[in-house]
Amino acid sequence: MIQLLYTVILAEMALILTLLFKTPLRKLVIMALDRVKRGRGPVVVKTVAGTVLAVLGSSLYSMVKIQRRTVEAGAVNPTDQVLMSKHMLEASLMGFVLFLSLMIDRLHHYIRELRLLRKTMEAAKKQSRGIDEGKNGSAEEVKGLKEEIAILRTKVKKLENEYETKDREAKKAEAEAEALKKQSEGLLLEYDRLLADNQSLRSQLESIDLSLSNSDGKKNT
Repeated sequence: MIQLLYTVILAEMALILTLLFKTPLRKLVIMALDRVKRGRGPVVVKTVAGTVLAVLGSSLYSMVKIQRRTVEAGAVNPTDQVLMSKHMLEASLMGFVLFLSLMIDRLHHYIRELRLLRKTMEAAKKQSRGIDEGKNGSAEEVKGLKEEIAILRTKVKKLENEYETKDREAKKAEAEAEALKKQSEGLLLEYDRLLADNQSLRSQLESIDLSLSNSDGKKNT
């Protein structure tokens, strides 16, 4: 286990050094990492990382158990001391493996972002160069560009006006909804009040009916 972890750490360090320096080998490494991040590659990487984390957690738990056992016994057991050193070394190596894996992932991400930024800058330079050549070579194209810019500005202004109108309508609708909400709350309160009055009237009518029935019964007797 420890030899395997040392091998993985050395491989990750070599991979990081390859990514840091611009060499033909770096292109191959980047292409390999691009393929790893496609398809089922991310799932496999996450599975391996989760397994390493689980083993790391198990080592830490074993260290805590040994520490508790040592404290309870009051003496240092040589076997526990050896196991403690072994678990500590394994946990350190696994943590270093995860850290180097994260470093490789971030380096690969930043290299790709840098390449994309460079391509974007080159495209912008070519476009600006083409515009400059167009200005120098053809006045009609420049005029057409100006007209297109004016049309686009008009469209943008129109869209801004439409947005302001829609925004006002939305605020108005929101205010109306709030007013209807308050009105419905008032109607519910009024309904509850009428319901309570109705219940009170029914109670009064029932008491009157009861008193009338009692008085009629007394007259009959």
